[in-house]
Amino acid sequence: MTTETMNIRDMCAAFDVTPRTLRFYEAKELLFPVREGQRRLFTKRDRARLKLILRGKRFGFSLEEIRQLLDLYHMDDSQLTQLSKTLTLAERHLADMEAQKVELDEAIGELKGQMKWATDKLASLEAR
Repeated sequence: MTTETMNIRDMCAAFDVTPRTLRFYEAKELLFPVREGQRRLFTKRDRARLKLILRGKRFGFSLEEIRQLLDLYHMDDSQLTQLSKTLTLAERHLADMEAQKVELDEAIGELKGQMKWATDKLASLEAR
């Protein structure tokens, strides 16, 4: 194996993903490994794409959104379209994440209040 390509085992180790995940992304046409018989060899381009796929998933982007952004990379506009679309999607996902955080903070506060009430109630019942 050269440093230009990685086999599926090396990709799994490098990116902490399963072989099934890599095959899934290949089936969804997000990754395009070179095939040598049954072997899949992932290029530097595949590694860069996988890094972006995983980052996009972490930020809540759908696979279709990720595919569209990756496809825009090859336009001849110095990535202007890709960066503009990425920023628009990122702003929307950030707003969603911030709203979820507010809801989660409220739920945590409410749960802590209920736990305190239950702890106090239990202590008063045990003190009898």
